[in-house]
Amino acid sequence: MAILEKSRDQIDNKYKWDLSLIYQYNEEWEEDFKQITNSITQFKNYKQQKKKLLDDPKQLYELIHLYFEVGRKIEKVYMYAHLNYDADTNNNVYQTLMGRLSNLYKEYDEETIFIVPLLNKTNYQKIKDYYQEVESLKEYDNYFKEVFRYKKHTLSASEEKILSSLNNVLEVPSKTYSLLTDTDLTFDPIKDENGNEVPLTNSNYRTYIVSKDRSVRERTFNSLYKSFNGVINTMASTLYGFVDSNVTMAKMRKHPSAIDMALYGDNVNKSVYNNLVITVSNNLDKLFKYYRLRKDVLGLDELHLYDIYVDLIETKTKEYSFEEGKKLVMKALSLLGDDYSSNLKRAFDEKWIDIYSNKGKRSGAYSSGGYDTKPYILLNYQNQLDDASTLAHELGHSLHSYYSINNNNFSNYQYSIFVAEVASTVNELLLCKYMLKESQDKDEKLAILNKLLELFKGTIFRQTMFAEYEKEIYERCEKGDILTEELLSDLYFELNQKYFGSDVVVDEQIRYEWARIPHFYYNFYVYKYATGLSAACYIVNNLLSGSKDYKEKYLNFLKSGSRDYPIELLKMVDVDMNDPKVVESAINMFDETIDEFIKLYNS
Repeated sequence: MAILEKSRDQIDNKYKWDLSLIYQYNEEWEEDFKQITNSITQFKNYKQQKKKLLDDPKQLYELIHLYFEVGRKIEKVYMYAHLNYDADTNNNVYQTLMGRLSNLYKEYDEETIFIVPLLNKTNYQKIKDYYQEVESLKEYDNYFKEVFRYKKHTLSASEEKILSSLNNVLEVPSKTYSLLTDTDLTFDPIKDENGNEVPLTNSNYRTYIVSKDRSVRERTFNSLYKSFNGVINTMASTLYGFVDSNVTMAKMRKHPSAIDMALYGDNVNKSVYNNLVITVSNNLDKLFKYYRLRKDVLGLDELHLYDIYVDLIETKTKEYSFEEGKKLVMKALSLLGDDYSSNLKRAFDEKWIDIYSNKGKRSGAYSSGGYDTKPYILLNYQNQLDDASTLAHELGHSLHSYYSINNNNFSNYQYSIFVAEVASTVNELLLCKYMLKESQDKDEKLAILNKLLELFKGTIFRQTMFAEYEKEIYERCEKGDILTEELLSDLYFELNQKYFGSDVVVDEQIRYEWARIPHFYYNFYVYKYATGLSAACYIVNNLLSGSKDYKEKYLNFLKSGSRDYPIELLKMVDVDMNDPKVVESAINMFDETIDEFIKLYNS
């Protein structure tokens, strides 16, 4: 009998996050909202006298200070509304607040859009000279540096306005892709393990491709790619439109290439991207070793692509209550020292975490908070190994945020996406390492090792394959090639042959998989998953070596916010993303995990 999901008010308060730490009542939120609205009107005064602002450092400080202070208040009211909304998306009150916030952000952007063009009329040295007259202006030095770093890629005010008006047009390819895959695309039904005909969708595909019944996996695989093949020319046109628009935009903004433009925000050199692809390509023998293991454990004469997601062993061998997950995480992360453990305890004592699912609650898990809130965590905990691991992962994000908030001002506390997954994955790996060391249960240890193998396979190798594909299609487009369905599919098929090797049957249908990868519309984003895990592995190896000095380095890294660019911040923990040894540290950990699995499995 199906278990009915509880409504939000049926969940005990001890399992909910405490958002009253932001506002006790909605009326307090309304007061801040009104104050923000009034503050936004003040920008009109500065806009009217903008010609004088660059010659008056005191007024310039007042403008920039107001810009960040209003942004800070908007962040606070947003966090309260968005967290309440995600806890119960059926709540009309918070639906309304989110709608009002959307309009508020738009008004704020419109009233402050003049600031960057205004600053671009002067230079960084003049601003630095002003620090002598108005010392408090230096608080926003990182902001000024970033504005002037972008100056050479910023067009005139009229040109920027034209480009801004084209935003909706430029988003058409990705919106079309989403509508096609989420709404319009349908798949042939399949027969499940019991022989019952069931509908197949993009969302339940994962359920059936990991089935223990191989015939179910094969039918699922064939049904999915049959449908994508049916719309493959439309998909090609959509992806080509997205790629070509980025190539054109890169030229207009005077970037050497589209990849240079995409990496510019993090100030990451293309050499980091290339180092990842080259290093992984040079170590594919470790991945082939994994596929041989998979083939042997599953007892297959041939390993097909529909066989690569099913678990090697039964992973639901043990349940982990939230209290047990909490204890495991606290013990595993005690390695990071008393200060980290003390702040970790705050997350539980101060109720940062919304633990269980309820009707209308957003699915999945995340860490989210602002400068004036706690770094809250949304979970949908279900007592599985993955849930304990997710708890460690999200606490990694939240502790990173906690340290960053408490050691930086508002203008530079937000760390880059490039480093965001590092702290969370460090926690995840430390938990796995701790459990492997402490567990006496063979099945539990095999489940943990299987989880690690999937993490490495899916993050280091699969995401790098995507990154290599993305790099290749952009280079083709920049050379003037038309990204036809044939070209896109041939390139993708060849890459699959490269990454799966001779021990896996690379089924012809995989030619069309590129059409179902949403990340190709994120513009050179996927490589960050692989670099993040690589950096985390390198850090974990150093943390486990027991060096007290290294733990201090790591905590200082967590405290750094956006004081510098991500590549420089990682050097605080001896991580050089241009050095192959960082990526190799993850590949070697993957190889060691394969050996450990084989030894334990055969024992």
